[in-house]
Amino acid sequence: MIIQSSAPPRVDLAGGTIDIWPLYLFHPGAITVNFAVSLHARCRIETRDDGRIVLESRDRKVVFETDLAKLEDLLLEERLELVSKLVHFFKPTTGFHLVAESAAPAGAGLGGSSALAIACIGALNRLVGNRYDARKFVTIAANIESTVIKVPAGFQDYYPPLYGSTSAVHFRPDGIEREALDINTDELERRIAICYTGEPRLSGINNWEIYKRHIDGDAELFGMFDKIRDSARDMREALLADDWDRVAAVMRQAYPNRKQLAPNITTPQMDSLVEKALANGALAAKVCGAGGGGCIAFLCEAGRRTDVERALAAEEGAEVLEWKIAKEGLVVEENYS
Repeated sequence: MIIQSSAPPRVDLAGGTIDIWPLYLFHPGAITVNFAVSLHARCRIETRDDGRIVLESRDRKVVFETDLAKLEDLLLEERLELVSKLVHFFKPTTGFHLVAESAAPAGAGLGGSSALAIACIGALNRLVGNRYDARKFVTIAANIESTVIKVPAGFQDYYPPLYGSTSAVHFRPDGIEREALDINTDELERRIAICYTGEPRLSGINNWEIYKRHIDGDAELFGMFDKIRDSARDMREALLADDWDRVAAVMRQAYPNRKQLAPNITTPQMDSLVEKALANGALAAKVCGAGGGGCIAFLCEAGRRTDVERALAAEEGAEVLEWKIAKEGLVVEENYS
C-alpha cells in the first residue's frame, strides 16, 4: 500500500505570537489572519512486509532505519526528530518507508514544519486505520511539535495546512475556531510578493522569553499584544471589505509594533530588501513568522507586483517565490498498486 499526503504552509498577515496558550486568554478577541500557499509539504508512506521502518527527509538528505521492535526508541531519536516522534505516537504495526519533503525553503518562516507535521499526521493516521478524527490533528501536531522545540507552540500554523485558503483563527476561552474568510483571493495573489531572504530564520522573536515576560505580567508587553490583536482584527475587516488601502495601512501600522516587540525581527539584509521594495511599488511589508531571516511578504500597489519582484530578485541572496493560494488543505490518498 502507498499513502501520499500533502499540506500547504502559510503566510501570516497579522496576529502572530498571540496564538500561544495561554497568552491569548489575556487578550479577549485574540485573532490571527493567514493564508495557505502552494509550497506544499508532502509525506509518502509505502508499506513493507519485513517489519523495518525507514524514515527519510529529501530536504535534509537524512535517512535511517529501525524496526517495529525498537519503536519506543523513536521517542528519543534526534535524527528527523519531528517525524520520529510522530511515528512513535501513532505506533504503527506494519513496516514502512516514509519520505518527507517540503517545497518551502528551510527556515522560511512560513510554518513549514507545521505543514509537514499535518501532512505526516494525515498519512500516519491513514496507515493505522484512521484512528483519529481530523479535528484532533491540530492538537496532536501542536503537542508533538512542542516536545521537539521544547517551548510552547503557537496554534495558528496548523490551520492553513489542515484547511487551506484564507483564515481568521479566533482564540477564545471555550476553544479555538477557524473562520474561512470569503475574500478576493485573486486580488490577494495579484498584490502579494513573497521574498525569501536567503537567510534561514534565526528566531528574531524569542517566543520563550516573550512567553515568560507575559506570564510575569509585563505591562508594556501586554500593551504590545493588545496592538497585535487589534491589527489582526483590522486586517480581517479590511480583507472582507476588499479595501486594499486599509490592508496597506494596517500592515504599515503593525510593522513598528513588531519591531518594538523584537528588535531583531529583521536583519540588515531584510531592512535593505524592505527599502528596495518600497522604492519600487510596495506599499507595506510583513516579516513572516518569527523573523530574524526567512521570508518577507510585500503588499504591492495595483499592477506593481512584477516591478517589486524584479527589484527584489536583483538583490544578492534574495529569492522571489512563485506561489498561489492553496485552496485545499490536507489531502490524503492511497492505492494498492
